[in-house]
Amino acid sequence: MKTKLYILFFLCLSLSSIINAQSFVFFDDSPNNTYYETSWGFASNGSTLELINSSKFPVDAAIKYSGLNCLRLRWKSNNGGDWGIATAGANWAARNLSDMDSIVFYAYTGSQLSSNDLPVMFVEDINNNKSPKQVISSFVASINVNTWTKIKIPLSIFKQNLGSVDITNIKTIYFAQNPANGDGVEHTLYIDELKTTKGFDLPPASPVNVTANGYYKHVDISWDLNSESNIGGYRVYKLISGSYQMIGTANSSDRFYIDFIGAADVQASYKVSAINTTLTESPLSSEVFATTHQMNDDEWLDMLQEANFRFFWDYAHPVSGLTRERYGSGDNVTSGGSGFGVMAIIVGINRNFITRQQGSERILKIVNFLKNKAQRFHGVWPHWLDGETGAVIPFSQYDNGGDLVESCFMLQGLLTARQYFNQNNTTENSIRSVITQLWEETEFDWYRRTTTSNFLYWHWSPNYAWQINMALQGPNETQICYLLGIASPTHSIPASLYRNGWASSSHYVNNKTFYGYKLYVGWDYGGPLFFAHYSFLGFDPRDKKDSYANYFVNNKNIALIHNAYCAANPNNFTGYNASTWGLTASDDPTGYRVHEPVNDNGTITPTAALASFPYTPEKSMDALKSFYNNYGSKIWGIYGFTDAFNVKLNWYADSYLAIDQGPIIAMVENYRSGLLWNNFMSNPEIQPMLNAIGFVPDTTTSVQDEINIIKDFEIVGNYPNPFNPSTTIVFTIPNKGKVKIEVFDMLGNKINTLLDGYANAGKNEIMWNGTNTNGYKTSSGVYLYRVLYNNTILSKKMLMVK
Repeated sequence: MKTKLYILFFLCLSLSSIINAQSFVFFDDSPNNTYYETSWGFASNGSTLELINSSKFPVDAAIKYSGLNCLRLRWKSNNGGDWGIATAGANWAARNLSDMDSIVFYAYTGSQLSSNDLPVMFVEDINNNKSPKQVISSFVASINVNTWTKIKIPLSIFKQNLGSVDITNIKTIYFAQNPANGDGVEHTLYIDELKTTKGFDLPPASPVNVTANGYYKHVDISWDLNSESNIGGYRVYKLISGSYQMIGTANSSDRFYIDFIGAADVQASYKVSAINTTLTESPLSSEVFATTHQMNDDEWLDMLQEANFRFFWDYAHPVSGLTRERYGSGDNVTSGGSGFGVMAIIVGINRNFITRQQGSERILKIVNFLKNKAQRFHGVWPHWLDGETGAVIPFSQYDNGGDLVESCFMLQGLLTARQYFNQNNTTENSIRSVITQLWEETEFDWYRRTTTSNFLYWHWSPNYAWQINMALQGPNETQICYLLGIASPTHSIPASLYRNGWASSSHYVNNKTFYGYKLYVGWDYGGPLFFAHYSFLGFDPRDKKDSYANYFVNNKNIALIHNAYCAANPNNFTGYNASTWGLTASDDPTGYRVHEPVNDNGTITPTAALASFPYTPEKSMDALKSFYNNYGSKIWGIYGFTDAFNVKLNWYADSYLAIDQGPIIAMVENYRSGLLWNNFMSNPEIQPMLNAIGFVPDTTTSVQDEINIIKDFEIVGNYPNPFNPSTTIVFTIPNKGKVKIEVFDMLGNKINTLLDGYANAGKNEIMWNGTNTNGYKTSSGVYLYRVLYNNTILSKKMLMVK
């Protein structure tokens, strides 16, 4: 059942391709800080050219005009020699330059370089035809030392002498040796923001409503997006040593910038400018100030939720209001992630990030699009659809129709909204009416496939019918489908399918313990943590149980197992500890992968720990602060934490995914106020569904809020450490009480129970002789010991060396 997540495709469209119809990008940033992949260069007959990997354009991250890096052109021209180097846009794509009027770029040199020292330039089409070389010195008076200079070359000099080049299919722009200058001297020129443009060179208006807000170690700078059609981006300036210096840039669609200062109690001043597609800059905005400061836990959560909210509000598709699959995915929106987005908007209203009127208008826009334009298949939306037209975007060859699971994530959000927007006005009345129609038109009985089937099925295609043939069987993230299917007022499925279908697998019931935590249902170690999140953004698992488990207890234990696994760190992955934990499906250095304790490559995904706030609030708060304080600007951006990171491989994602951002803001809110749980559960169809399945109240086994750490209960340590063969564990408790001490190996297997009884107030010691319960000697290695007192668990590592 995990197959669907394992094959999730990237749809990350390059942000370094077309800005809009008025500009084509040939270089703005290289993902690789060593060389630019879409480039090719050569040198011959005594001339030299710096190249990486024998043919690639070097890039430089230390000297750059904006963004991550720039191109470093370093050459020496000898008489009779030659050199040249080409740079192309993303994927070597051909561009129609027939209506472009200029090549523009920024240039920088650290030593004197006259215009006559500059290379020549030419263009090359998709068939490798090259235009005659053009001397560009006539268009560049000089390049100042240690200053970025804007250079603008009219394309007319190439168009007037194209030779055999097809100007409608230009692939590369070349820099090459000037035949008239073979001085044999090494020169270096840094190049950034290489584009072709058209249009007047008039500056845009200065950004307005610029604000700056300080947090613990960073400042958010924001502004209103400019209304001009040819905006190419924004530049952010900071007051440094008495003058304003540019510190970074933002894309044309982004109205935020993060200045990660790295310390509290620092005041900073900022201004912002806009640039158009010809790289012409507006005057600077008015000045704004902010100070970083210490924050309490509520402020930390406000910061986290507001940043996540921006992804669903600012980065939503402008036509439909639905949520884009990921940052950079253009018109591709996701039905499940949009359901999470509906919940995010409700949270945004509740936290005063937007007004109720703003939120209700956006929700009405969404539901009307879902009703009137979005393609459906027996009432079920596809996984991906076009945010402008509503047409299905195939997830894979056979997955081009209805996706029941993603649609149930959408319905979970919509039913929450139906209860939240309860005011008697035109907008909210319409919201409730449309959601009810969409809910009642969802044909769960169709996705049962036959009248005798015990299962719901994930996919149906008008072209391929049931060819994927994926029955929904737990344990995994699809539980919500059976809950909604049984609850449906119009196309319901029998409640018997919950037991005979959803919970019918031989591995549904587990009842084993891992690191001392009992797993009632689920894969060993609990599986990826999204299993504990997706079906529970609206469905409240507290204070109830079915025949198998109290799912709040079970989900809490899954999160605790993940935390204990990362603390034990059996694979010795760099960065893992009790405060840096959480494995789930996400981007990673190899692409996209489902991470869990039994399938771990060292990748931590922030949503795993942060969406677990209702289950493990203290451990999740530790993770929030650890991610922020230890990795800072590497993973904190305008939409909160980026998708994942792998310290061992020095890899930090720059991506944001809807299905990972959404559970954070939703589950943090459920922890703080129960807002989404309360509204979803108040739908009139929910309690009859629970009764039909056999859920019963379970207040006696409801897990307490995460155990509060008692200040004077602590593990002092163990001595000696390392040890052979014995060590003494020392701990203190404030009052006499029951204590349990257990020892685990690094795979989570329990080795021994050292104490399961009462201990006196104050300092206590207990010795472990290095054996397990079967009496034979253990081997050298790291072990974890855990002390449980008064519903509080503390743990430490110890090392046996023989």
